[in-house]
Amino acid sequence: MNEALTRILSNSPAEPDDENVSLIGRSMARMRLMTGRRLIGRLAIQSAAPGLELSHLDVLDAVRRAQPAGEVTVGLIAEMLRIDPSRASRVVAEMVTRNVLRREASQADARRIVVVMTAAGEALLAEIRAQKLAIISEIVSDWPEEDVDRFATLFDRFIGGYEAIFLSRDKDTPG
Repeated sequence: MNEALTRILSNSPAEPDDENVSLIGRSMARMRLMTGRRLIGRLAIQSAAPGLELSHLDVLDAVRRAQPAGEVTVGLIAEMLRIDPSRASRVVAEMVTRNVLRREASQADARRIVVVMTAAGEALLAEIRAQKLAIISEIVSDWPEEDVDRFATLFDRFIGGYEAIFLSRDKDTPG
């Protein structure tokens, strides 16, 4: 029996080709370097919000992600970004000055101050997201539509598996 037929009949998943796994590993290393340099964020800042820093985008994104779950505090932002609370407070203060965030009294406890995104902050996030999608669109612009569809599905599946492994092995580290 040939190898392909044996796999089909045994219903076991195909073993990844070592060369393909190596290629994925090398590609991940290249992507990590580009991600570490924050290329998309830097390009988005250049075109959408000159004068902002990457830390501003990080705080804005943390507020966006945390708001649906409830009130956002400087302490929560610091925890999410794994930075010192005093650093988070300084960045939030800068963002308040720029009218991208605002501070207000908590609805649950008026003694507590929460951070809320303003309309200007939402517009800035929308512009940055548009810049990011434009960059991705440019990258795949000469790909056949089927390749883009397949890559989107496979990349999402790969990242989901990556997250699952990370969460199963590092339960004490918030993601």
